[in-house]
Amino acid sequence: MDENCYVEPIDKTTPEDQIRKADSALLAVSGMGCENCATRVHNSLLSLDGVYEAEVYLNMAMAEISYDGKKIAKEMLVEAVARAGNDGRHEYRAELVAA
Repeated sequence: MDENCYVEPIDKTTPEDQIRKADSALLAVSGMGCENCATRVHNSLLSLDGVYEAEVYLNMAMAEISYDGKKIAKEMLVEAVARAGNDGRHEYRAELVAA
């Protein structure tokens, strides 16, 4: 693993009742090559105001997101994945699979 590639994961705590009422989306994510890539995508999704949880599965190239559909449009989730690779070394893409 490239030590210059390491990313510290961010954490977000959301009350359980808010998560139960949340909208959900499943994204197919391409371009992830290691756990650090998955962490970058995770962090970018969680940085959006209105995203409560983001689980990124490197081995399945998928991301499962719980979010507030009144604050976040599905397109914003796809854009957040693309932004996660804005360092010139990584390029990620996402496609909405289910919402």
